[in-house]
Amino acid sequence: MYRKWGRGLRAILMTLGALVVCLVVLGVAANLWMVERTRGRIEHQLAQCVQAPVGIVFGTSLWSRQGGRNPYFAARIDAAAYLMRERRVSHLLLSGDNRTRYYNEPVSMWRELRNRRVRDVDMTLDYAGFSTFDTLVRAQAVFDVERALLISQAWHLPRAMFIADASGLQVEGCAVQAESADGIWRLRAREWLARLATLGDLYLWGREAYFLGPKEPLVIAKPPRISPVAVAVSLRLQGALHEGKGSPQAPTMDGEGSLPAANSGDSAAPPVRKEASGSVSEVDKALESAYDSPSSNAQ
Repeated sequence: MYRKWGRGLRAILMTLGALVVCLVVLGVAANLWMVERTRGRIEHQLAQCVQAPVGIVFGTSLWSRQGGRNPYFAARIDAAAYLMRERRVSHLLLSGDNRTRYYNEPVSMWRELRNRRVRDVDMTLDYAGFSTFDTLVRAQAVFDVERALLISQAWHLPRAMFIADASGLQVEGCAVQAESADGIWRLRAREWLARLATLGDLYLWGREAYFLGPKEPLVIAKPPRISPVAVAVSLRLQGALHEGKGSPQAPTMDGEGSLPAANSGDSAAPPVRKEASGSVSEVDKALESAYDSPSSNAQ
């Protein structure tokens, strides 16, 4: 009898071991498949990310478990603001979890981007982006997005792009840069398992978004008007910096209160404040003033 029990136990253990091996092999295969399938569409330099009408920013916690600001959240926000400023994207879809009144990822992203001079009309908040799957399904089904740039960390983009492909979205990935944080190995391990679960979501049990609701097509506003004066001042300040002059003084005004033309073919520009300097901060201020929009002054 003991021998029979021993044989039965041995058979069970061998079966479980075989299942574990199969799961490991399947997990490795799923990860390699997703990474290779999307590798050529992920750009790791923000300045080289392709242009798209919509940038999708995936929500994450504003704070880390250690108590400080979450570097992954900050990296996504910085990248989204840069892409909007450079007109790489025309509109931002901020999608995240809104589980309680005290935890609201879309609103946190909206506030941070407003502080970075992104206009309200250039942002849409998706409060039902409870997961990467929900965010991408809703982008296509609710917000009527056809082509988008996905803004997230490099280790997250392969799975996101794989889901987007299955949802009928035409996407490219823009990998954001972030400093290393404690517990990164847990995130990567969880992502490794999430890629495997994604195959089940898409091909086995037919997962659906938790909440869809009525269609709300995105309204992409016209880009802000650019002031030729601000652009001219900015270019001159930047030119002075690139010439190695350190922190040059502001361009001097002629007797009529106008900036001298850069060459004989330039028209004179209106006066510039005396306190302006050639520092990088002043260059940024000149660029910001080029956007003629109410939310450019958002605090």
